[in-house]
Amino acid sequence: MAPIFIFIILHWYVSLFFQSFFYHRYAAHNLCSMSRGWEKFFHLCSFVTHGTSYMSTGSYGIMHRLHHAHTDEEDDPHSPHYSPNALTLMWKTRNSYQDVVQGRIPIEEKYTKDIPAWPALDRIAHNWISRVVWALIYVGIFVWLSTEWWHFLFLPLTIASAAFQGLVVNWWAHKFGYENYKMTNTSKNIIPVDLFFAGEAYHNNHHKHPGRANNAVRWFEIDPTYQIMRVMNFLHIIRLKKMTAVD
Repeated sequence: MAPIFIFIILHWYVSLFFQSFFYHRYAAHNLCSMSRGWEKFFHLCSFVTHGTSYMSTGSYGIMHRLHHAHTDEEDDPHSPHYSPNALTLMWKTRNSYQDVVQGRIPIEEKYTKDIPAWPALDRIAHNWISRVVWALIYVGIFVWLSTEWWHFLFLPLTIASAAFQGLVVNWWAHKFGYENYKMTNTSKNIIPVDLFFAGEAYHNNHHKHPGRANNAVRWFEIDPTYQIMRVMNFLHIIRLKKMTAVD
């Protein structure tokens, strides 16, 4: 395998893990607890792995809570049912995110409670200078490791990794897949064995049980992020909260 594909694959899974674990399950849902020291460590890990597509944990958490409160409704910040295609959904999500980041819309306290934030890091990471620097770093890595011109076709995926990962779940998981639970929304599980999205593919399961750290519920479903969280819990890096029962 060409070295550039080793980098692309590693970057995909490592950045996806921090989005799944730190942003989604910790920041948005508070499914585990950790010390302030570990919290800052995972903030830094998210910055380093997301690079150009770094997001504010606070704004991400607010948007995701709004998604659960208004799933498939007009106030859902990233419902595919109000966008004709995936690209327009990405743009709508970007605008919703900017509205939250810039404080252009009122946010109720229940959507901001207990969401971790590091404003000092956001000031450094969440600006165009930082994004340009990271983009140049990625270009340099591709120049160093690529052996064919077409390898550069994967560069946009690396630059926009977090945005693309979110788009796949936000678009696909509300349009295609299977359901373990009949819901009042269109959430679906994308694939039976999740080897690509770190357990985030089980979106229907998650909407049914948002208080469970483990998104897998059937014998063939595998949630890699939760398994890593179990190891971190054993090592006392985090403390998993008691999971709610599965119906």
